[in-house]
Amino acid sequence: MKKLLLIALPLAALFALLWLLRTPDTDAAAMLAKYTNAKSAFVENSDGLRVHYRDQGNPDGPAIVLVHGTAASLHAWEPLVRELGDEYRIISYSQPGHGLTGPHPRNDYSFAGMAEALDLVTDELNLDRFTLGGNSMGGWVAWRYALENPEKLDALILFDAAGMPLREGEEEPPLNLGFKMLGNPVGRYILKNYTPRFLVAKSARQSVSVQSAMDDATIDRYWELLRYPGNREASILGWSRDREDHFADRVNEIETPTLIVWGKEDQLIFASAAQTFDERLPNAQVVIYDGVGHLPMEEVPEKTARDVDAFLSTVLTP
Repeated sequence: MKKLLLIALPLAALFALLWLLRTPDTDAAAMLAKYTNAKSAFVENSDGLRVHYRDQGNPDGPAIVLVHGTAASLHAWEPLVRELGDEYRIISYSQPGHGLTGPHPRNDYSFAGMAEALDLVTDELNLDRFTLGGNSMGGWVAWRYALENPEKLDALILFDAAGMPLREGEEEPPLNLGFKMLGNPVGRYILKNYTPRFLVAKSARQSVSVQSAMDDATIDRYWELLRYPGNREASILGWSRDREDHFADRVNEIETPTLIVWGKEDQLIFASAAQTFDERLPNAQVVIYDGVGHLPMEEVPEKTARDVDAFLSTVLTP
């Protein structure tokens, strides 16, 4: 009996400690109060998919719809909204499993599930044609959407977009700490149940070269919205989705005028992917920024905005 107690008591203490150390979900109502503004709105379909979006800028200007990447939210585009809002109507939204949108009701984090949210927002705003831009995983959604819906797009903008294969002789990029943890079962368990702020901070800072883009308030936002109810589980499910790599072979079918924007120091998706996109897209131009990482729209929003405006000025007709 004493031996059983000697084993049971330390185990009970360990489980109690693990329970106390776990990082709970954030309070949904508190997050809504903190991370919405006067331009925030929600649209919901009959299946229960409820998407947080913002319709900002010049309501009479050309429409640009922006799609963020993994672990981010519509807030990632606010620096670009400030730079381009006088000239353009800018619609941003949080994808399923991210931000205040929260998890997809069917746990569908495939392209189809992500496109469902995009269509929900654009249908709500009666957008027949628009420019579509996306960063990282959102860039993958954007070019896949261009393949499926060319008649809807005036232009396409890819900011360090995912989806291209490595070039011959390249090794996999080092990735940041968060993505490394998503790649193994122990890491996924830790992310789902503990998610300390320092882990999110390190992962966020590894994603950028311009460190001032990741100040304390920005890291708090990433950390808190990642813990919005259901988002951590969604991150795990989204990471393991079928990425349908074969669609990369069809990129040459996209005739939509395309701007490819990349940070030369990107350690999540090498800048060489910009060359691959350029080789495969028949109507593209490339801009690569020295000293910039994975998030040019947050690291150098003024420079990014100038290049976006110059591109759209040449491809959009009255």
